[in-house]
Amino acid sequence: MMTIPSILVVDDEPDNFDVIEAFLSDRDYQLHYAWNGLEALKSLHVFQPDVILLDVMMPELDGITTCQKIKAMPEWKSVPIIMVTALSDKEDLARCIQAGADDFISKPVNSTELRARVQSMLRIRQQYQSIQELSQLQERTIDILQGSLDELRGSLSMSLPHELNTPLNGIFGVLGILIEEHEDMDHEEIAELLQLAKTSTMRLERVSRRYLNYIQLVRDSSLKLVSNSSMAANVASTASEIALETIDSAEWIANASASQTNSVKRSADLVLDLATAQLSMSIKHLQTIVEELLDNAIKFSQAGTPITIKTESMDSWLYLSITNQGRGMTELQIAQIGAFIQFERRSYEQQGLGLGLAIVQKLIDRYGGSLLIQSVVDQETTVTAKLPLAVQPQMAMV
Repeated sequence: MMTIPSILVVDDEPDNFDVIEAFLSDRDYQLHYAWNGLEALKSLHVFQPDVILLDVMMPELDGITTCQKIKAMPEWKSVPIIMVTALSDKEDLARCIQAGADDFISKPVNSTELRARVQSMLRIRQQYQSIQELSQLQERTIDILQGSLDELRGSLSMSLPHELNTPLNGIFGVLGILIEEHEDMDHEEIAELLQLAKTSTMRLERVSRRYLNYIQLVRDSSLKLVSNSSMAANVASTASEIALETIDSAEWIANASASQTNSVKRSADLVLDLATAQLSMSIKHLQTIVEELLDNAIKFSQAGTPITIKTESMDSWLYLSITNQGRGMTELQIAQIGAFIQFERRSYEQQGLGLGLAIVQKLIDRYGGSLLIQSVVDQETTVTAKLPLAVQPQMAMV
């Protein structure tokens, strides 16, 4: 339950604070003041703000930079920030949203609008805290029911609500601009904003799908892997079994990877070196493995650099390797890979919960295979998945 809301006003003009204090005097808020961005950063732990009213134009550290720094701090990234600005140019407002601002209000400040926007942001803050409390309850429940979910504890309550909130804020921001200014905007501007909203929506869908995939993998860890023929002969037990299929790996991987790279306009970067081989596994599992590994290769390398997919058979296994010439990983980062882990997010602004490799690892473990990551920092990364080949029938001796 939220106590008296704490509001931090950051503005280099004390008179502006007096105005805001007067406008909010009829509300039960604790108001605090910082005269510039540096002072605000130092006072976060002291004031524990639930909402921040942040002036854009300030000396030493401007509002946009201050907003970026606050949103980069895990303990403060969920605190809603309202940018208070005299700027009206759409590009300036877009910069505020890109910096992580949740809302903005124009100068001179209108008392009714200020109260409404502060109340709206407090509701968002309260919803975040409710989600966080729910996640913590879920965390404790999972801990009791299944000790193998250690990697979820501590990370889920912080990462998931934020990862859901970020694309939602992007969608809300775009809708707000369209609602208020669509009559003065040309077709190109509207199309650009709609594309931003679409990107945020797709990100939200992917985060949700990855999280649900991970939870389902944990839940289904006890299911047996059986061939299609065995499953067909024993229909009553299919609820506890996963069907294995015989898959032409070269054809399937070629088609899937071509489709995925084409969707992000990197089909020219795809290099295939695929051996003819039959896999024995769930086609859904193979699809997830290839999609996640290829997604990482695309995300962590620049357009115009090759992404090489190679397969080779050895003994009863197929070794699937995907190589990208991107930023690479250190040995320590490779050793720390797990669910909800992301590396150098502040520097590279990559999205998602860091679940991709954790999902792949759990899938490969189901088949007794392995996942190997080899990387040279700032040069390349190769991820190799060891997958089961289908048993080839032996030729009859004549």
